[in-house]
Formats: sequence, structure tokens, C-alpha cells
Amino acid sequence: MQAFAQSRLGGKLYITVFPAIDRHLMPLTRGKLSTGLGAPVVLLHVRGAKSGLERTTPLLATKVGDDVVLVASKAGAAKHPAWFHNISANPDVEVTMDGRRRPMRAHVAQGEERERLWRAVCDHYSGYATYQRRAGGRVIPVVALRPR
Repeated sequence: MQAFAQSRLGGKLYITVFPAIDRHLMPLTRGKLSTGLGAPVVLLHVRGAKSGLERTTPLLATKVGDDVVLVASKAGAAKHPAWFHNISANPDVEVTMDGRRRPMRAHVAQGEERERLWRAVCDHYSGYATYQRRAGGRVIPVVALRPR
């Protein structure tokens, strides 16, 4: 799974096609099934930065203590994903994990915290290092979600 997801085709499918499937599949199965092929996928619920409407995005997640850590990699694209702009404007979010929706507060990790969390997410999914190289000069944000 990781080798395919790191390929350009796999990356494209994981940021375009598979999220559309997971938006429907995960609620129907209470989070038991996703296109993540065994990797933990959560549903991020956040208000749109411009529209104010709720947006739901399936994302690979890494648990670090009480935090749920998300990576705004967009498979190494030159620009940040839309969900990152939305949480920057509206950090009070909700996450559906294991079939339960939980209120969280998002913040972008910086400095030592970012380095620590970056190591944790790369241990979980080695593709992030590939995506960082592919992103060129864009530093991929690491977002920590904490219970509120």
C-alpha cells in the first residue's frame, strides 16, 4: 500500500478519488472500512474558510498521546490542501474516529514539536518523506488536534 500511495498515480488517487469514496463508506461502516487499506483514516469536519459551510475530509491520521496528528502533504503538491486553509481560519474542528465524532482544536506544530511529530508520522507512513521532497520548497505542515 505504501509504495503505491507514494507513486504519482497513487498520490493522485489518494487526494482525488479515494476521499470521495471514504466520505460515504466510513459513515456507513462506522469507520470500520476505508480506502486506507488498514491505515487509520479519520474524517475531519471543519468549517470552510470562505463559505462557513462544514467540509468533511478523510485523512490518514497518527495518534501521538491524546493528539491526532494530520499532515497537509497533498501527496507532495506545490500548494497546501484546502482543508489546511480551512483549519487555519477555523481551528475548532471535529474528527470522526472509530465511528465516534469528537470535538478537537487544531494547531500547526512548529519548531521542536513539529520535528517530534514529523518523526512520528514518518515512522507511521514513510511516504511523507517522499512527499516532502516532491513538494519542492513548500514545507509540509504538521497539524496537531487536541481534545477540547
